[in-house]
Amino acid sequence: MTLPICPCGATHRRRPLAYADCCGRYVEHFDAEPAPSAEALMRSRYSAFVRENAAYLLATWHASTRPAQLDFEPGAKWLGLEVRAGAQTGEHSAEVEFVARYRVGGRGVRLHERSRFVREQGRWYYVDGDLK
Repeated sequence: MTLPICPCGATHRRRPLAYADCCGRYVEHFDAEPAPSAEALMRSRYSAFVRENAAYLLATWHASTRPAQLDFEPGAKWLGLEVRAGAQTGEHSAEVEFVARYRVGGRGVRLHERSRFVREQGRWYYVDGDLK
């Protein structure tokens, strides 16, 4: 039996990781296993967008900027994620630059963002980002 490949595209020894061994452990078990880094959180949030898991996305969004609800683009097909850079910007803060691609209504969309994250009580949260 082949396990589904993780949407975030992470690999180990040039082999794609299974969702359960990658982002799935954070997305499906948020209460028990928080993402260990800002990049891991960003990757898991991408996977949650692909799987339309609003509960995880809202739970990992910092309370200061979290929307009341989340709507997904109808018919969006996520095509891939490229992590361009990541850096710790303070003891409890980090930034991750990424490009996510998706298609909706036959049109390709490229989302290039530098996201900001904070760590509170051992958990990373998405705060906001600047589109490039």
